[in-house]
Amino acid sequence: MLTELARLVEHESPSSEKLMLDYLARHLGERFQTAGAEVRILSSPLHGNQVFAFVSSSNSKTGMRPALVLCHYDTVWPVGTLQSRPFRIQGDKAWGPGVLDMKASLVIAEFALRTACALGVQFPRPVAILLTPDEEVLSPTSRPLIEEYARQSEYVLVLEPSLPDGSLKTARKGAWHFTLAIEGRSAHAGMAPEKGVSAIHELAYQILQLLGLGDSTSGTTVNIGVVCGGTQWNVVAAHAEADVDVRVWTLAEAERVRSAVLNLATKAPEAILQVREGFSSPPMERNPALFLRAQQIGHQLGLDLREGSAGSGSDANLTSALGVPTLDGLGAVGDGAHAINEHVLIDSLPVRAALLTSLLLDL
Repeated sequence: MLTELARLVEHESPSSEKLMLDYLARHLGERFQTAGAEVRILSSPLHGNQVFAFVSSSNSKTGMRPALVLCHYDTVWPVGTLQSRPFRIQGDKAWGPGVLDMKASLVIAEFALRTACALGVQFPRPVAILLTPDEEVLSPTSRPLIEEYARQSEYVLVLEPSLPDGSLKTARKGAWHFTLAIEGRSAHAGMAPEKGVSAIHELAYQILQLLGLGDSTSGTTVNIGVVCGGTQWNVVAAHAEADVDVRVWTLAEAERVRSAVLNLATKAPEAILQVREGFSSPPMERNPALFLRAQQIGHQLGLDLREGSAGSGSDANLTSALGVPTLDGLGAVGDGAHAINEHVLIDSLPVRAALLTSLLLDL
């Protein structure tokens, strides 16, 4: 497992580098094929290619819905990161860019299949594994495929890293990005300020309205991430805009905030306000049924599985929003995703592979 993990980490795969992603997709396809799966490479003209691996079962009834396992093989790290942070093993940890998020999960998925093949056991239902190249940039190409396969599946297991203490993820915040754009009217700030309509002043007012939509009780947060506007210090600003990030735990909160934003009213009568909606991801609302079954299965392996939540999203948000039972955080245990201290606990690799195999055998 460590040998393959080193090979994956040492092949850099930023979300934007299609040629590097496609090379890694071919390698992964070959690995999963030798692990016993039927493999198809799904071509994508814009991002890397998707890898679809399928394991049928002679024990399964005709037409039985498959289990879907989701992984991604892109990382947030630019080409050249390995020069300063090469893959290394130190003590009980393996270090390197993308090692936790989520090259280790690819190894876990592969060896779960190899385990079943080596033991000569059959899964009770078909298993579909989708490896995607664009999760770190919000799955623009993979999202339709993920949703299509999820609708056809009985349940979804997502191999994002666990929480640092090993807990699985049963809830994730949804996210909504939008841009608030204000059009005013320019004028000389000293000679004729009354002839102008300041877009910046209006934006400042609107920012206060937006921040008021946050709710600490329900965990709803509003962050004004980027602000720009104006041309000169002595000119009444004719244009200003802000990029806004909203995070929510529930669909009800998402609908409340979106409705309020789309109905914002300007303070200055002559100012024009426009909301440009960008990326949105539904929240993964907590549904404990699948976790409780996984917890029981974990007990058979001597594991005390616990659940937790994450403020960021993953592809689990997409599948759970469709009503398909989804469990996330089944990847390696470690810490430092997207950070320079990214690492995995080596001992967690075979344990998580055993857990995934057991889930696919028993669920």
